[in-house]
Amino acid sequence: MARAPRNALAALAALTAAGAAAAVWGVGIERQLFTVRRHVLPVLDPGASPLRVLHISDAHMAPWQRRKQRWMAGLAALRPDLVISTGDSLGHPDGLDAVRRALAPLAGVPGVFVHGSNDFWGPSPRNPFLYLAGPSERHRRAVRLDTAALDAFMADELGWHSVDNGAASLSVRGTRIRLFGVGDAHHDLDDLDAAARALQAQPPAPLTLGVAHAPYRRVLDGLLGLGADMLFAGHTHGGQVRVPFYGALVANCDLPVRQARGLSEWAHAGRTAPLNVSAGLGHSIYAPVRFACRPEVSLLTLAPRP
Repeated sequence: MARAPRNALAALAALTAAGAAAAVWGVGIERQLFTVRRHVLPVLDPGASPLRVLHISDAHMAPWQRRKQRWMAGLAALRPDLVISTGDSLGHPDGLDAVRRALAPLAGVPGVFVHGSNDFWGPSPRNPFLYLAGPSERHRRAVRLDTAALDAFMADELGWHSVDNGAASLSVRGTRIRLFGVGDAHHDLDDLDAAARALQAQPPAPLTLGVAHAPYRRVLDGLLGLGADMLFAGHTHGGQVRVPFYGALVANCDLPVRQARGLSEWAHAGRTAPLNVSAGLGHSIYAPVRFACRPEVSLLTLAPRP
């Protein structure tokens, strides 16, 4: 009769130890294991020069995150031809100087950006289990951030173009590319009509890329319907805490959770395009954990079709 309680206590102790080990790994180790995910996509015209696209997202930068800043500064060594930033660069009211240190080595590389809600509003404490109930909402007393200063840095110092409800046209290694995007759909800042008008004002190009922060279905459908040949988004953090051999539990939007991280395809109204959702580099300062979901950027080599 005494064996059952002893077995129960042993099982409880093992479970507690496993939980503690998972917490140590997720909080103390994995969230610092930055990585580069690499893909090759044959989407260019035959004979075109391959293009290296660096997709950065969700740094949620705070001033004290020096390791992340140094790692991001080293991304220039990848020698990208184009940078696409899908937002949430800021993660603290004083985060801009840290973002500047992280991205300054990429100055002069052609690039575009959109913003996430955390580029407008500072983070606030929240119950992480509420994410299981549905997409998060902005705290009523969130601090307003200096988005204009972030815009000035990205546009004036880095030379990148905002495609928040807008569009841009770039020549990259001899290939003309149209890029267009929308504002953060997570807080209803997306204006697809404005993006369509901006896109129509750009000259024709053999490649059109659609950019968004939050990959809501309406956004992906809209970008695809306007002619995007490939889609880029962030926001999901890849689920941030994933179950090994299962995947993400949440996407923090209405995107299917199986597509919350990495390269997949999006289809709508008879068209299909590659979709790259970056799991991002950071986390809220109030939820400093990543589990089975390393912080990442993507390096996508766009290659000519056979």
